Amino acid sequence: MSTRPFGATILDADGLTLSAEEKAFFRDTRPFGFILFARNIDTPDQVRALGDELREAAGHEAVITIDQEGGRVQRLRAPHWREWLPPLDFVALAGRGAERAMYLRHRIIADELAALGIDSNCAPMVDVAGHQTHQFLRNRCYGSEPARVATLGRAAGQGMLDGGVLPVVKHIPGHGRATMDSHFDLPRVDAAHADLTAVDFAPFKALNDLPMGMTAHLVYDAIDPEPATCSAPVMRLIREEIGFDNLIMTDDLSMKALAGSHVASTRAALAAGCDVALYCNQPLADRIEVAEAAGEMTKAAQTRADRALSMRKRPDDVDIPALESELEALLGGTGHG
Repeated sequence: MSTRPFGATILDADGLTLSAEEKAFFRDTRPFGFILFARNIDTPDQVRALGDELREAAGHEAVITIDQEGGRVQRLRAPHWREWLPPLDFVALAGRGAERAMYLRHRIIADELAALGIDSNCAPMVDVAGHQTHQFLRNRCYGSEPARVATLGRAAGQGMLDGGVLPVVKHIPGHGRATMDSHFDLPRVDAAHADLTAVDFAPFKALNDLPMGMTAHLVYDAIDPEPATCSAPVMRLIREEIGFDNLIMTDDLSMKALAGSHVASTRAALAAGCDVALYCNQPLADRIEVAEAAGEMTKAAQTRADRALSMRKRPDDVDIPALESELEALLGGTGHG
């Protein structure tokens, strides 16, 4: 248990090492965690050193997360790390062996992350694909059947947990109906609540025991006119209908789906019921303003944070080359997929 609340933020760094200003800022605000991007990654030794710098500055064993889904959303790349097919293509290639293949894929990813001191991954992404799903999201999905998506999401999550990496299930409570890219626009979904419950929300309910979740930047007209990330009714739905009572982080609050200032979005998201604000790819002055607006975690958020951190464990003892060989056989001898 933490004796002092964490800052209610997950933040990023400008480069391969921390500046003196960033160190001072992280020391003052003690963020819950950090997220790494391609600009933060060069060599394995450099990534490990940056993680040590981040945790030393924050003054605690802060979560360090990353987007390592595979396909184009993959921050660690060759030559130092494996390249992966987009999830939808990978699942199709694995066919009937997809559940085991997804476990093996994410257990191998966890091995790469843990070796770098990265103890979280922003996956599984269990948004259910439909005919209307925007291309920014579609091949990142696992399929179009909610139960199947949940099964594959469970396999992915367990692979990471067994490898000492905390999964972040996203984009809760479901982004698959979005017809716009929320990095640039605010999608609106007009589906009935019953249809959302039966399809979009179902995988998240099945995975409501995973340690962390990330919100969706879109509007569900049937529930609330506000974007889900900043909507108290949607947050209540996540907690009560979906039953997800673990830590919820926002998707990146700098995305253009959210109108208004970064400070206003931060306050709105936390007031709605998010536990922690994720804010990335912006100048240090803006990050400082977001951290000030977020303040420290509430008592409930801190409890969820401590519960998530308690799920970090030492990786189980496995033979990674043997898992790679098994995966290659499942994929028909096509390599890592």
